[in-house]
Parts: sequence; C-alpha cells; structure tokens
Amino acid sequence: MSSDMQVFKLPDLGEGLTEAELVNWLVAVGDEIVVDQPIAEVETAKSMVEVPSPYAGTVAELHGEAGQTLDVGKPLISIARAGASAASPAAAAPVPAGSVDPSPVSSGLDASPAAEAAAETYRTEEKAGSGNVLIGYGTPGGVTGGRTRPRKASVSVASSVVEPAAVTEMEPAVAGTRIPGKLSAVISPLVRKMARDHGVSLDAIEGSGTSGLIMRRDVEAAITVPATREPAPAASRVSAPAPVAASADAVDSRTGLSVSARTPVRGVRKAVAANMTRSRSEIPEATVWVDVDATALLEMRAELKKRAPHDTPGLLAFIARFVTAGLKKYPALNTRFETASDGSQEIVGFDGINLGFAAQTDRGLVVPSVRNAHQLSARELDAEIRRLTAVARDGKATPTELGSGTFTLNNYGVFGVDGSAAIINYPEVAMLGVGRIIDKPWVVNGELAVRKVTELTLAFDHRVCDGETAAGFLRYVADAIENPGGALADM
Repeated sequence: MSSDMQVFKLPDLGEGLTEAELVNWLVAVGDEIVVDQPIAEVETAKSMVEVPSPYAGTVAELHGEAGQTLDVGKPLISIARAGASAASPAAAAPVPAGSVDPSPVSSGLDASPAAEAAAETYRTEEKAGSGNVLIGYGTPGGVTGGRTRPRKASVSVASSVVEPAAVTEMEPAVAGTRIPGKLSAVISPLVRKMARDHGVSLDAIEGSGTSGLIMRRDVEAAITVPATREPAPAASRVSAPAPVAASADAVDSRTGLSVSARTPVRGVRKAVAANMTRSRSEIPEATVWVDVDATALLEMRAELKKRAPHDTPGLLAFIARFVTAGLKKYPALNTRFETASDGSQEIVGFDGINLGFAAQTDRGLVVPSVRNAHQLSARELDAEIRRLTAVARDGKATPTELGSGTFTLNNYGVFGVDGSAAIINYPEVAMLGVGRIIDKPWVVNGELAVRKVTELTLAFDHRVCDGETAAGFLRYVADAIENPGGALADM
C-alpha cells in the first residue's frame, strides 16, 4: 500500500467488545477531513457512538456499509494524506461487465500555498499522536473539525459504500451514475448492482432518499414486493425501515406455520442474550424476598417535596442510598467471582461501589452505572441517575458508563409488577429488584391498616456468600425504607 494512504482500523471499543455495527457514515469518498473529526456512527453491544478519525486528509475508501457488523481491528476507512491523490485502490480495478463506467471523483485538494500550509498543520497533528480513538475519546491536542458534509446527507452515503475487498465482483468505490428522471441524485454502485442482479429496473423505482435518491431499501422493497402489487407510497417507505421478511413459501417444520419474519439478533439484544445465558450457566443463584411497608418513605418524600418542589430526589434515589449503605455493611455482595485459565478461583472485592440500574430504551434493556455511588447523597444520586438514563435512551452512553457496575438495582415496579426472579447482571454477583408500591392491609401496632407496600427481591451468587449474608443485606435495606429518617441520620 502507498505510504500516502492511511488505513484506520476499527479501534478497540473497550470492555471486551470485539465488534460493532456500522450505523451510518458521516463522511463520503472525496471529503476532506481533519484529525478527530467524527467519521462514522457505530452501535456496540452497549451504546451508539461516533468514531473520530486519527488522521487528516481525503477520504479514499469506506470499508463497510450501513447495517454491517465489523470486527475490531479490521479496516474502517482509508484516508489519503493531505496533498496525495484520494483515488481508491478499487477505482483502478476493472469494471465488471454490464456496469456503468464511472468517472473518477476529484480529491478536491488545492495546491495553493494556503492548502500546503493546512496540509502541514494536518501532518503536525498526526505526529502529535492521534490513534486515541476509543469510544468517547478523541486525540489530545488535536483539532476537532466540523463535518465537511451536512449530517442529514450521510443517509445516502451509507448506501454508497463498497462491499468488502474479499468480494471479487466489486464495483469501484467512487462509481456512480445518474438515471434520467431521477432528479440529480447519484445512485451508488452497490444499489445498481443489487438491482441488476435481481432484474429490477431502476427507472421503475421512486427513490425515498434526499432529492429522490434511490436507496438500498427501495431496491429491497422492489425485490420483495410482487410485480402485480401496487407500489407503496414513497412517504411510507421513507418513514419505515426495511422489514426483515421471510420468503412467502417459508414454512416452519416444527409448527407447520408460515414464517412471517426473521429478525437478526445483534447490538444490545445480542449482548443481553449472551450476558443472560452466561449468567444462567455459570452463576448458582439463589433468591430471597420480603414485603416492605414504604409508607414512611413516601410520606418523608412528600414532605420534602412541599419544601423544595423542584429539588426533591426520587424514590429510586433514596433506595439507592440505602443500597450503598447496605453494601458497605455486607461487602460480599459487591464483589466478582473469577475463574482463571488454570482453574483457580478467587473472589474480587472492590474499594468502592459502582451502582448499576436497569434502564429500558428503544434499543433494549441497558444497565448504566453511577460510579462511586457510595460517595453521593440521595440528591446527587438522583441527578446522576437522571443524567445516565437520558444518555442511555439517546444511545450515547459510553462503554465505561454501561460496563463498570459492581451491583445492580432494578426498579421493575415501573412496569406494574410486584416481583421478579431476576437474572444477575454478569459478572456481578447480586441484583436487588423493587416491585410496584401498592395499598395492602398491614398490621401496625396490633391493628389492621392500609399501608403502601412494596416487595424487595434479591438474587445473589451463592458462591460468594450464604443466605445469612443475603438476608442480612435485604433486611437492612427493608428497615431503611420503613424508617427512612433514622436510616439517613446514621449514613
């Protein structure tokens, strides 16, 4: 490979992650980029993040397409150094029979003194040592440049990337052709090849992309929809993602029913499946539970809310504070059980508590964690829980925020259920669940009364402690909820 070509490989995303799904390209072939400029959005098993470039120059080749899963350490993007030609190696390859001969894309670089000075600045930035492109980080001292293309235009870029180099029947990365009647949109070679292989006429397709651009989803829709059926309105194709449909004649051999769809397990769902499977197969868990009178806690919070309507912690924050105090008293539940390659085993304890909490998002269930939660007050815990919930739902939580917990608190009561046989969040050793708070008959001072009652459920790894420890922790948290004033006074 030419010394003028810099190949950036998908970086180590941390926390043992080995792959990521390419969601969207933020640059295109021919774009000039600077050090630390975001070049792609990827979705790991834990979060959706932007990947910054460690190099400056001109984009020569994009290694992957939207929806493709890429392995860490594999090429992500090729960038020509400033002042060098940005022509992709694929551009010089013979054009497959039947394809449209593409015209090359100019690098767009200027040979003026100003451009040379800028190029020298880029080279200086590169020498400063980029490469620190782990998710959530950029290059120290580097220049963070704005995108050279509007972000909304990146939708079409995602469909114009090339297939992996191992595929022999590949069209040049810079290829593109204009179809009469399709406005000024340039249809990517990947889309044209897909249409040609399936006998679909591009003239008969109304593009759903920007300026009428024919996207991959449009060709897929044309392939799966019978020719006799009226085409769906363009608006519906834009708003809905391409379905993962099974062929009409696919029949399940066990049930005899037609298969309506097959959904790939990837991203967060794939991580959850692997994590839960490993938890069930490795951890001999046990469960203890107790009903708790939360009336006093609700009354205390209501009184605080009267004094400070906009600065009162939520119930989960108070319970979180009780949990961190309980873990200090019963540290065995704030550990990790490890088995070495030689078969030896040890229990790893921690000087501190990173309290994870389950958060439901559009991407699935994730567990962000409040780092050093034992050092925070209920009000501080409330603020951090709200912040982490927001970034998790936006898909912007970092791997550190999603993978550093030592104990998990799960408020499944928000779903209207009382209890759960929870699966421990591997590699932690315990999880506390909180059910809904409802009115129940309760004996108070020898008399029957209606009280606000919830159920606490603790799942724990029986390898790290026995039932006495688990029950002691659970009883401690329950007592704190029933007598919050006294508990907080001692914390």
